[in-house]
Amino acid sequence: MSASTVSNPLRGEASLVVAGQAHLLRPTFAALVAAEEELGPLFALVERAGEGRLRLTEMAALFWHCLAEPGGPTREQVGEAVAAQGLAACAAPLRALLGQILQGHPSTGSG
Repeated sequence: MSASTVSNPLRGEASLVVAGQAHLLRPTFAALVAAEEELGPLFALVERAGEGRLRLTEMAALFWHCLAEPGGPTREQVGEAVAAQGLAACAAPLRALLGQILQGHPSTGSG
C-alpha cells in the first residue's frame, strides 16, 4: 500500500481492494454531494444501511464516488470488487464512510 492509499480513520477514510490493489476512499464534500445526487439524501442512505436495506448497487456507488484517486477503478470494477469480497469484507469501509456522513470530523468545523 502506498502512502496515497493509507487511510486515516480520523478523517472518515477507508480503503477498498479493487483488482488486488488498495484504493483510498475519502468522503469529501464533493464526493458526498455527487453520491447524494445519485442516491438521494445521505441520511436516508444511512437509515437504510442501519435497517439492513442498503442495496449492493448503493454501496458500490458510494464507494465509487468516494475514490480519492482521479482515474482510479471504474464503477464496474468497484461493483465487481464489492461482489467478490462480499458484504462482510465491505462492512468496515462502509462503516467508516457512514460514520463520516453522520459525525463529520473536527477539521470541518468553523474557526
